[in-house]
Amino acid sequence: MMTTRAQAMPESAYESLGNGHYRASVLTRGPWHPEHQHAGPPIALVCGAIEHAATAHGLTHVARLTANLLRPVPIGELQIEVATDYAGRNAAHFSARLLAGAKEVARFTALVQRENAVPIPEGLPGHPQPLAAKTPEESVPCTFPFAGRHVGYSDLVETRIAQGRMFDGPSAIWFRLRHPLLDKEVPSNYQRVAVAADSGNGISAILDFERYSFVNSDLTVHLLRRPQGEWICLEASTLLGPNGTGLAESRLYDAQGLIGRALQSLAVTLRK
Repeated sequence: MMTTRAQAMPESAYESLGNGHYRASVLTRGPWHPEHQHAGPPIALVCGAIEHAATAHGLTHVARLTANLLRPVPIGELQIEVATDYAGRNAAHFSARLLAGAKEVARFTALVQRENAVPIPEGLPGHPQPLAAKTPEESVPCTFPFAGRHVGYSDLVETRIAQGRMFDGPSAIWFRLRHPLLDKEVPSNYQRVAVAADSGNGISAILDFERYSFVNSDLTVHLLRRPQGEWICLEASTLLGPNGTGLAESRLYDAQGLIGRALQSLAVTLRK
């Protein structure tokens, strides 16, 4: 039975069941199907597992995270498997699988680097890093167009408009988690980025959400430094090809400035 807003709000997006197993709550529900998760929360969950594996090597900066979304992720029990593909002194490559029952629903690769204090000369081109159009405090609260129908992703995150309008072309939107991602744990700032970054194609949508589907089959996030604070801003835009394909690209910010970029490949179809 579908969960309605009249029912109790879950405390977190996921519950740990031990040994790499997790149970998703309805806070992960996405906009495309009532039984499927928004991709942001499970990508963030896997990001945390990769971070944990990387700490054993003294590596702490997630420089790149790529998610290949093989199938819709159901709202239910999940399993994460992480492998260290190569670990060197200053960087390591990891892979991970996300499984729902016997099915592999997503596959991941990540590059995690060692952080070192390296003085950077002043006056370099592009420095200091640019800031988002407005701070979170200056930005106006907003909601997703699918909010209010059922408990889901729009309840998991708080959003504010820094520039443009949500789901109406290029825009810049601040994201902050309203609920813990996992049990009562404080999420890492890399997980905060992952929760938000998969929304680039939605907040910058240029097609009618009621008539078209523009689902992404992947997400790649590149980060130039460690994110800071609870708020993450996506400055996103969507580009469409003529044959049902497209690309959503996002510049990522925290309150201190630019932190990286995210890309999503889109499959565009008419809703039936």
